[in-house]
Amino acid sequence: MTTRRSLLFTPGDRPERLRSAPETGADVLCFDLEDGVAPGEKRAARESVHGVLSDPDFDPDAEVCVRLSRDPAADVAVVADGDVRLDAVMLPKTESATAVEQVADLLAEAGHRLPVFALVETARGVLAADRIAAAEPTAVLCFGAEDLTADLGAAPGPGRAEVAYARQRTLVAARAAGIAALDAVYVDYGDEAGLRDDTAATVALGYDGKAAIHPDQIGPVHDVFAPDPERVAWAERVLAARDEADGGVATVDGEMVDAPIFARAERVLERAGQ
Repeated sequence: MTTRRSLLFTPGDRPERLRSAPETGADVLCFDLEDGVAPGEKRAARESVHGVLSDPDFDPDAEVCVRLSRDPAADVAVVADGDVRLDAVMLPKTESATAVEQVADLLAEAGHRLPVFALVETARGVLAADRIAAAEPTAVLCFGAEDLTADLGAAPGPGRAEVAYARQRTLVAARAAGIAALDAVYVDYGDEAGLRDDTAATVALGYDGKAAIHPDQIGPVHDVFAPDPERVAWAERVLAARDEADGGVATVDGEMVDAPIFARAERVLERAGQ
């Protein structure tokens, strides 16, 4: 099972940051050719990203992906050229399964069969989330709150209430398709308390991980995703009771537990790395 608690966006036109990104400890390194790069710098950013990905010395333990721009053909032609350390690509503003398949075809033409992280961040994308998630190349469904808020004409509010439906629908689509789901970034990277609260909501909803825009966000995200010792002990008791009951209904701490609770306990231990 691939661990994707965190995904760190790094601007593609900053080669020094691209090379140092593995030091952040993020589970997924996402080199950005879209919002993180000015329109006039796209060509240079593609070359910078390719220079890092094609370096034999660049071989991090993390998963490496590239967020494509609005010109995916131009991006793939450069960053996927030759022998590169590239594990996936992210497709921004995904609104159809066809768009995912077209990107996969571009990669195949370049000699790479790679999974796609489909970013759902528009009204059309939300309504098509189930079909996007079910597309064969889609490995991860990502939720993008900022662009969606703008697309809806909404105003950001406490607890992301303005995008609550879309946040939940994206997760449901991913789960129905049997793939991973990553939650949106918390843009105020100086607000650690707010980040922790938002990540707690990410965990409570059931997401597998969360995107980040600053290295300082990785540690807090990982902290929140790690269950506390009491929760781990509870999960161990639940699964021990399940085994004693031979998979049937059991009692733990005075409460009845059955299949859904067993699954929840297993997920707790997965997050704890057990």
